[in-house]
Amino acid sequence: MNMNSRSMRRTVGAAGLAALMATVPAMSVLADDFGAAQDFGRHTQHLLNNLSMPLFGVGDPLDESAPATTGNYRTPAQPAIDQVLLAQGLKAEYVTRNAGNAADMFAFWPNDDNPTHLIFCIEGSRQDLGVPLPGAGVNKFNPGVQRIRLSNGNVETMVRGTDACDGIRRTSWGTILATEERSDGGAYEIITPLMVTNHTITNRALGTIIDETGAPATKVVKRTALPKMAWEGIGILPSGVLYAGDELRPGTPANADGGAMFKFVPAVPRTSVGPITVLNDSPFVAGNVYALQVSCQATSQQFGQGCEIGNGAWISVSAANARTDANTAGATGYYRPEDLEIDEEFEGTGARFCWTNTGESDGSNYGEVICGVDSAPLTTSATQRTVVVNRFVEGDPDLNQPDNFAFQPKTGIHYVIEDNPNGDIFACLPDGADRDIKTDGCIKILSVKDSSAEPTGFKFTADGKTAYLSIQHSSDGLMPMVDDYRTDDIIKITGFNRPFHHHHD
Repeated sequence: MNMNSRSMRRTVGAAGLAALMATVPAMSVLADDFGAAQDFGRHTQHLLNNLSMPLFGVGDPLDESAPATTGNYRTPAQPAIDQVLLAQGLKAEYVTRNAGNAADMFAFWPNDDNPTHLIFCIEGSRQDLGVPLPGAGVNKFNPGVQRIRLSNGNVETMVRGTDACDGIRRTSWGTILATEERSDGGAYEIITPLMVTNHTITNRALGTIIDETGAPATKVVKRTALPKMAWEGIGILPSGVLYAGDELRPGTPANADGGAMFKFVPAVPRTSVGPITVLNDSPFVAGNVYALQVSCQATSQQFGQGCEIGNGAWISVSAANARTDANTAGATGYYRPEDLEIDEEFEGTGARFCWTNTGESDGSNYGEVICGVDSAPLTTSATQRTVVVNRFVEGDPDLNQPDNFAFQPKTGIHYVIEDNPNGDIFACLPDGADRDIKTDGCIKILSVKDSSAEPTGFKFTADGKTAYLSIQHSSDGLMPMVDDYRTDDIIKITGFNRPFHHHHD
């Protein structure tokens, strides 16, 4: 165990233990259940379910996923609770039903404490909608980045013409970074996002962008110093150091090892605080890109098959050819790295980040969550192993193909969101003071009812009591189009309580 880990302070005190025991019907009942079952794993899961309120802050969890549906499940008159099956005590309401189809990940704006807007990536393919965009002198393209006002659900398109916008983050210097999940995926930085409307990417390869009048854009820029890859999960430090994964499965192209994990280190790390006023002041203007090469040895850089966990170093790659360079240089490949989040409550040296590897459940590769600690984020030596990575959650036939990931603030609980029809969301405890270095257990708290849709973009506000969720790419045959485009539902989930085992106030 890492004695510096914040998990070491998450033990239950006397008062907490009393509260826990008060929630259990009778220890003898549990003992009888265990004795009858003769199955310690089943008993442990039963105990997790019985203690869901003190351990996870929710009532009775779900035993089963929502049943399968057929046809056009989504209808105009449908209440929000018809979209999701929830653990006891949780409630659902619509934020909007007019987000662009394939609304994926989002960032809070202007902060996580009191957000006024959700800024969403829309994962649809780049397409000319065949309708003129008034004032711009070009046709209207697909919505790529949208903002949703939380007070009334109003949806406005900020940027058009992306190809599968997916990963998106707010930076500490007051910009939005939106990225594309394509093999040639780009990264676009947006300043003053509430003042950006109907900007159009007219040429993705060149990064040509015009504003709503047809003039060259000054508030949106393509960041070519960042790697070209299939983006999804992103972690950004105040210095401008960025962690991200390439959403690639092994064997595509043939003999490729899978998606690598990358780190961008700015040429001029940011040391000041507060927002920038011009895009040229962003640390994303220039820097270098590195790929993670995990070693199985303590004293040498031994890499390759079987070395996907351990201690790793960062090897140099080019931004424009990051995927090929990483594979050629022996970077560690994973099975579709998707969402990645920085652990904001980590109190050790450096930065802790966790990401999902989706896997493929049909092949009995159920996916996983891996967590790493980079003890020296600004260090980029190919021989100095500054990163330690290990599995935190291992998938199974029920919890499988993890895609999105979220930390619940003030609790340390890790939320894992499936990439499945009728997809589920699981809450996973932090690692306690036991021998292993994995979650202490997970329960199912939500399941999407529409079999044509999946859950994505799940994220908590700073108090850990409210979460937002996209019900992505549902069949829309019964729904009207908005802005000449199909739509998705954005849901607000409330009713989360603070678990007893960890108060951070």
